[in-house]
Amino acid sequence: MLGNIVIGQSGGPTAVINCSVAGVYAEAKKLGAPKVFGMVHGIEGFLEDKLCDLDNYLADPMGLELLKRTPSAFLGSCRYKMPAIEGHEDVYEKVIAIMEKHDIEVMFYIGGNDSMDTVKMLSDFAAEKGKKQRFIGVPKTIDNDLPVTDHCPGYGSAAKYIATSLKEIIRDNESFGAAKPTVCVVEIMGRHAGWLTAAAALAKGDDCSGADAIYLPETVFDMDAFMEKVEHLAKTKRSVVIAVSEGVKLADGTFVCEAGAGAAAVDAFGHKQLSGCAAILSRMIAEKTGLKTRAIEFSTLQRAASHIASATDAEDAFQSGRDAAKAAADGKTGVMVILKRLQSDPYLCGTDIYDIHEIANVERHVPVEWITEDGCGLTEDFIAYASPLIQGEVPQIYVNGTPRHLIMKELAEF
Repeated sequence: MLGNIVIGQSGGPTAVINCSVAGVYAEAKKLGAPKVFGMVHGIEGFLEDKLCDLDNYLADPMGLELLKRTPSAFLGSCRYKMPAIEGHEDVYEKVIAIMEKHDIEVMFYIGGNDSMDTVKMLSDFAAEKGKKQRFIGVPKTIDNDLPVTDHCPGYGSAAKYIATSLKEIIRDNESFGAAKPTVCVVEIMGRHAGWLTAAAALAKGDDCSGADAIYLPETVFDMDAFMEKVEHLAKTKRSVVIAVSEGVKLADGTFVCEAGAGAAAVDAFGHKQLSGCAAILSRMIAEKTGLKTRAIEFSTLQRAASHIASATDAEDAFQSGRDAAKAAADGKTGVMVILKRLQSDPYLCGTDIYDIHEIANVERHVPVEWITEDGCGLTEDFIAYASPLIQGEVPQIYVNGTPRHLIMKELAEF
């Protein structure tokens, strides 16, 4: 049996993050949870006692199905950094007090690296103070950079969007027969880990030539070599499409997107807000070569496109939430659910739980051996890893020609 629980979402949303909410909710109800609360805007809202009763939305099976097809964070997200325990124990006591007020036994927090740090600190505080409340992490990030887990829910759908959009961009760019090619630079998210940009390699197939070059933050970005590559491609092709991570850096550690710009803004966790890399590179190409250029930035589209979500990804996200609830029923705390790939063809995946201390604040990068020797492509090993994650589609429920989403009224009142 499971007592009252609360579910929160944090960090950048994904196309399938709500599938994990659905998984936790559905399994918790099976396990006898009387109340399943949702945090309104993550731990930041929770500290203000902003909660909703998920029975109001999900007790109806149609509500649960709509939730699975709703992008972004249904509960509302945040980028709130919990302070160090020492000197700020009142903040942690407040979390415990609110849990006690609502008789909440377990908190589930769905998120990436920074969110798992929140789970770690809360579980550490509860253990240190002898509190009965428990804390469990559920993985989520399009960046795919959480350690230990084979992959992260959210990545497969973002990778599917990126590969699909790249194919469409390539078709568009190849449709013009000008004497000189148009060089299209596509900027894809990824501050330090290049998993998302690597997904551009999935566009290549019998019906698509694929991206002409792919640059990840795992390797140093050499501006001279980049320009030489562009000039060579422009002499041999009538269309040039290049995928580049927003986080590519020069040898001195400077982000390419910072070239000629002022200091970048930072979020609550000290992460620089990156954008504009494609625009800068496009301008440099045009100035040096005289070629026509185009810059495209996928931005939030790659994490919000539920209309092209991967069915595999949605299933993994739901399973992660479901098995997190099972771990709670088994008395676990201070852990995160991880995905364990059992086989790739056909794809089969299971889960396990892992100590949060081995996960929080640890970033996993694309293995350098999966990057081609010239530094601007991916090997077949990456293709074999990523291809199963983008398989299948989630049928949408359309109303008046657009997909129907589930909306929480409490968000407007926050």
